[in-house]
Amino acid sequence: MTSESKQAELQELRERMTTLEAEIASSQAAGAGSWRPDTYYTTYHILAGMVLGLIAAASSLLFNVIGAAMVGKHPLQLIKIYLTFPLGEKALELESGFALAAGCCLYLGTGMFGGIPFHIILSRYFSKASTGVRFLVTTVLAIGVWLINYYALIAWLQPSLIGGNWIIEQIPPLIAVLTHLVFGWTVLLVDQWGSFAPSAKARRDQ
Repeated sequence: MTSESKQAELQELRERMTTLEAEIASSQAAGAGSWRPDTYYTTYHILAGMVLGLIAAASSLLFNVIGAAMVGKHPLQLIKIYLTFPLGEKALELESGFALAAGCCLYLGTGMFGGIPFHIILSRYFSKASTGVRFLVTTVLAIGVWLINYYALIAWLQPSLIGGNWIIEQIPPLIAVLTHLVFGWTVLLVDQWGSFAPSAKARRDQ
């Protein structure tokens, strides 16, 4: 093989290597963004709703702690009343201890799952709505959840299972409504933290 032919083959190999490197770089760039969905990312918003629900539950619990302290009641009076569901009337006598701590964790955990429908509805159907409309939607949702929780479930479920109706009797309707409203309004306040930008393709198609 002559020197000229070797030089030609070497140049061909260099060009082939450059082509392959460009193809690899293009493939990696496409793969890096391919996981981003082109439409509504339900799984992401479920997880985001859980995080936002946790924040909202902490906010509504703090609202009740401050409110209870202001009227001379136990700071965790709401938790004590909610604990009557598994423990019965003796939960009202709790002053401290593991049961109250577990009740707080249960309250926050319930809020995590409660945040899912709030965030999904706001992000899927009202993401571009005005602040007033989103506020109205959140308010209606919060009141709806209160009515379902208290009067469609707890009102008959606690007496049937535990033998008393302490949650309905011990929590004034105004406090119950405000607790749910604070939860819903907090989700609305932090809802943008859970926003997700779709891929560039989806943005071009919109």
